[in-house]
Amino acid sequence: MNFKQEIQKRRTFGIISHPDAGKTTLTEKLLLFGGAIQEAGAVKSNKIKKGATSDFMEIERQRGISVATSVLAFYYKDKKINILDTPGHKDFAEDTFRTLTAVDSVIVVIDVAKGVEEQTEKLVEVCRMRNIPMIVFINKLDREGKDAFDLMDEVEQKLGLQVTPLSFPIGMGYDFKGIYNIYEKNILLFQGENKQQIQESRSFEDINSPELEQLIGGKAAQELREHLELVEGVYPPFDRAAYLAGTQQPVFFGSALNNFGVKELLDCFVEIAPTPRAKKSEERLVAAEEEKMTGFVFKIHANMDPKHRDRLAFVKIVSGTFERNKPYLHVRLGKSLKFSSPNAFFAEKKAIIDESFPGDIVGLHDTGNFKIGDTLTEGEELHYKGIPSFSPEHFRYINNADPMKAKQLAKGIDQLMDEGVAQLFTLELNGRKIIGTVGALQYEVIQYRLEHEYGAKCTYEPFPVHKACWVEPQDPSNEEYQEFLRVKQKFMARDKRGQLVFLADSAFSLQMTQQKYPSIRFHFTSEFN
Repeated sequence: MNFKQEIQKRRTFGIISHPDAGKTTLTEKLLLFGGAIQEAGAVKSNKIKKGATSDFMEIERQRGISVATSVLAFYYKDKKINILDTPGHKDFAEDTFRTLTAVDSVIVVIDVAKGVEEQTEKLVEVCRMRNIPMIVFINKLDREGKDAFDLMDEVEQKLGLQVTPLSFPIGMGYDFKGIYNIYEKNILLFQGENKQQIQESRSFEDINSPELEQLIGGKAAQELREHLELVEGVYPPFDRAAYLAGTQQPVFFGSALNNFGVKELLDCFVEIAPTPRAKKSEERLVAAEEEKMTGFVFKIHANMDPKHRDRLAFVKIVSGTFERNKPYLHVRLGKSLKFSSPNAFFAEKKAIIDESFPGDIVGLHDTGNFKIGDTLTEGEELHYKGIPSFSPEHFRYINNADPMKAKQLAKGIDQLMDEGVAQLFTLELNGRKIIGTVGALQYEVIQYRLEHEYGAKCTYEPFPVHKACWVEPQDPSNEEYQEFLRVKQKFMARDKRGQLVFLADSAFSLQMTQQKYPSIRFHFTSEFN
């Protein structure tokens, strides 16, 4: 198969939602239909000890939430599907934001009862800024929830999307009978006492056929016809070009837990979703079809296998063919590196591969060469944009609780910070270490992983900081800057890359500092240089 055909086969997408909308369950069911797993793990059930395939960190199994993005690949209808299952919890949003730089399209999962929630709004906003094509999947139709039209209105108003339904529910909750697939023009029905079985879909070119009454009953048939008439009158027909441009979003209905509507979503997805897209670098736009390999690191994960203490850098291939044992330029370090065992992923299971194509995610064993945002090329100096560190919202001193394990603690903190779990700041005044996170739950994750993966124990102390601001002086030698460093010395720190950071203790203090030192610029993300 030639290079162009390999690109056409790839579909790389992320699944995003508010916690508990059923994102991990949907990922499981997509794998199930793709034949990649034989049985789905009951994510919430403690009776079944088999956890969800994509939640492979011990803490995720205990908590029943996803805290790290996992990468899963499988083949379906001769297409290679790469899924990036992201954390929904807002405390891990930074991992999700970074992952969105590596996807070509997105599926947004919405709970039929709760509708659009806060975290969904933030994530969709990021997708809209980047014009990422989105499909909306309204989940949990087997439960009582909001009216389908009300939900689509809410999606349009709260998320600013232009939706068009490609399937429509017949009833809901207790009365849920099935789904009419507008895209394929067929009907899929639930049956049996507990509505767990799914009938084979029946083709329905003519919705006015009396056969519909026999299938779903007079009242439901009448309602469905009225609803479909309304859909036709209110929503624009599906336009693939508008979907790919990020200006129209198709909507599907279903119940991931009961496998309902998932196959329809997957069938349509492989047909309409984009193949690997071009990506902007600081220097130029890089097309997937270019022959020379380029890629970037969007995630680093330490201890995928705690027995081997390995670190993996996740690289999204943007263009060209990535080959095993071929030397590539690490742009930031300016040195050539070879990779003898690049991995493809299936949750924590890994397989060594000889070559990868645009759209693929490759895991490279890392001894500390990589940081998030690093670029690999065949010699060209390229820098891919859009993987910033955000200013944290929570700050705490980190202390060593076991003096005998100082080395393990230092190594653990170092590796976890490289993963982007949180940010480390070292105070200029006394060298004390401060950990800044986007959400408070990350402190528990860090503590848990330090103990279970590195054998080190830590304690925290509160550190009252309002915001971390990266400092950029107009002229480092001028008097104003020198005075600023002298006056604010106890609030000055360095981040892990050695950049100077001002830790403002309150919003008022930050405002006064900005006014007093106008020649200094204060940034709330690290990506300004």
